[in-house]
Amino acid sequence: MRTLEFREALREALSEEMRKDEKIFLIGEEVAEYNGAYKVSKGMLAEFGEKRIIDTPIAELGFAGIAVGAAMNGLRPIVEFMTFNFSLVAIDQIINSAAKMMSMSGGQFSCPMVFRGPTASAGMLSSQHSQAFENWYANCPGLKVVVPSIPSDAKGLLKSAIRDNDPVIFMESEQMYGDKGEVPEGEYLIPIGVADIKREGKDVTIVSFGKIMKQALGAAAELEKEGISAEVIDLRTVRPIDYDTVIASVKKTNRLVIVEEAWPLASISSEIAFKVQKDAFDYLDAPVLRVTAADVPLPYAPTLIDASLPNVARVVKAVKEVMYVRK
Repeated sequence: MRTLEFREALREALSEEMRKDEKIFLIGEEVAEYNGAYKVSKGMLAEFGEKRIIDTPIAELGFAGIAVGAAMNGLRPIVEFMTFNFSLVAIDQIINSAAKMMSMSGGQFSCPMVFRGPTASAGMLSSQHSQAFENWYANCPGLKVVVPSIPSDAKGLLKSAIRDNDPVIFMESEQMYGDKGEVPEGEYLIPIGVADIKREGKDVTIVSFGKIMKQALGAAAELEKEGISAEVIDLRTVRPIDYDTVIASVKKTNRLVIVEEAWPLASISSEIAFKVQKDAFDYLDAPVLRVTAADVPLPYAPTLIDASLPNVARVVKAVKEVMYVRK
């Protein structure tokens, strides 16, 4: 199987779908002449032309609104935000227009479109450029929210997102675009709303998604050295959430640790912890623990960034706590 970078897998998904359907277009800052801020759309202007790969001014509210109108009129836009931190400028169009249009129009108008780009921290970018917004958008009915962690999932899920008739938030990471992984050749899709067990285990369940999956899998590898078998679940989608896969795993392992980059209040991990205690309480041998970002705006200094975000050591510590390992 061939190996692709994360950005290449995204580009392949975009290009394949655009070749199949002339109603699809990509719009955003620097997506055309500059080949994309992160080179996801490299070469796409030359293939598809300026009417389908569209550079915009620095005006997220404006081009998001244009895309919503286009979707309502039969096109299938893909909106690239240079970072989801900038999507806050356009959040009125995303929440109050795209997500609600089907309901408010009594089914007369749909918004088949994708809002995509990087979320959360990406190094020394400080507080205003380092926020994780997965739980913000997952809170809104009418949206689907996808957060892949590896190139193969990115391609299969992006193709599904583009074909979906609902608006989809597709969240990536600046720190993942260069990641490499095996990607199947030929046509394949991954259904939205289906989690993936990235590593099987029997002693404890670790649930995560997006780039923080690296910390979850790294912790599982460290725990294995100490004889602790961790099952690691990649949610891949945080709206809808595949509760069944998580609960089935907890019924097997009897312990749960959830890892995510968002702030702790009203997070995806809060929702999963609630659902597990509701539907699998009798199977738990320890309280559910969460490993999240610190409840502060992300600092600029690398040492403080490391102290604020989930890491392997913090995940290992949480697992040992639910395992009642005193060392």
